[in-house]
Amino acid sequence: MNLKKSLGIAILLGIAFLAVWETYVRSQGYISELDDNKALWAIQRAKVDKLTPDDVVLLGSSRVHFDIQLNEWEEATGVRPIMLASDGTTPTPIFKEIVEETDFKGTVVIGVAPVLFFSQPGKGFMWNRPTKRLRHYYEQTYAQRANHYLSVPLERSFSFLNASEEEWADDIDLKTLVNNITIGNRLPEGRPPFNNFGFVDADRNVTMFDKLKTDTAFANTVIKVWGYGWDRRPKPVLDSVILYYKPLLNKFEERGGKVIFLRCPSSGGNRERERISIPKADYWDPFLSQTGEVGYHFEEYATLRDFTCPEESHLLSTDARIFTKELVKILLKDKQISNLKTR
Repeated sequence: MNLKKSLGIAILLGIAFLAVWETYVRSQGYISELDDNKALWAIQRAKVDKLTPDDVVLLGSSRVHFDIQLNEWEEATGVRPIMLASDGTTPTPIFKEIVEETDFKGTVVIGVAPVLFFSQPGKGFMWNRPTKRLRHYYEQTYAQRANHYLSVPLERSFSFLNASEEEWADDIDLKTLVNNITIGNRLPEGRPPFNNFGFVDADRNVTMFDKLKTDTAFANTVIKVWGYGWDRRPKPVLDSVILYYKPLLNKFEERGGKVIFLRCPSSGGNRERERISIPKADYWDPFLSQTGEVGYHFEEYATLRDFTCPEESHLLSTDARIFTKELVKILLKDKQISNLKTR
């Protein structure tokens, strides 16, 4: 058999294998979607340098990422926010970078997920992950940029490329499958699988899978992740977070910027753990009073409090759209943001 014929057979076998694998993973409920990685995040971060005082930047962790819907915000105000929320992280290092490295003087909405926000500044994975994204933004090469743009059409087309930057996500790309092989000391240490439960658009607007509402067993796999290791998490801190934020807030507001803090809904066991471990009266309230900032807590507003999170921490997209509309109404009424449509 000559080399040309062997190569042709190898290519055909490869295509056949990929077709079978793609068919299988789609039958398991996976879809083709973009990877919400540091490259996708960096594209949105680059837009901050060109924003006007009328613009809005959204910071926070996954609750802001899921619960604030960009289309609804833009429809109500004429402004499409820049989504820089980063799942599983504190927004603090990103806010610090915006204050110290940009001239932006519009509005920054900072989501407060208590267990992540009230963590020791400069320490832990919730700080390291956004720092890595910032480092990539400044240090990315032309080759890395080209690789991202070339990968987007493939990610949109093939489900078997489904991947995540989560260290223990239950994805189906080759790297994740190899890392999850349980041989010898590579056991997952009792950690539950972290199933992906939402897909992201090019501008990082997230849509939660409807499966979270219809499939209780699937939703419970995510709920187990939120409860895993809760009693081993670092003790929340307040004073050091206040001390860290005060000079940043002062500097940003002195140049004309505005900051709005936001507490998105949680429910069920996750909300109960937050009530016990990080009480609103002991953390949220004193943080706002001592920094002199404005904040919106979902429990304090009738139109924001009656939502149930299907996996106890994030809103189903239909509810997220309603939540966004109601939040924007409140912010417009309080004159915290502007409606460019009425100008």
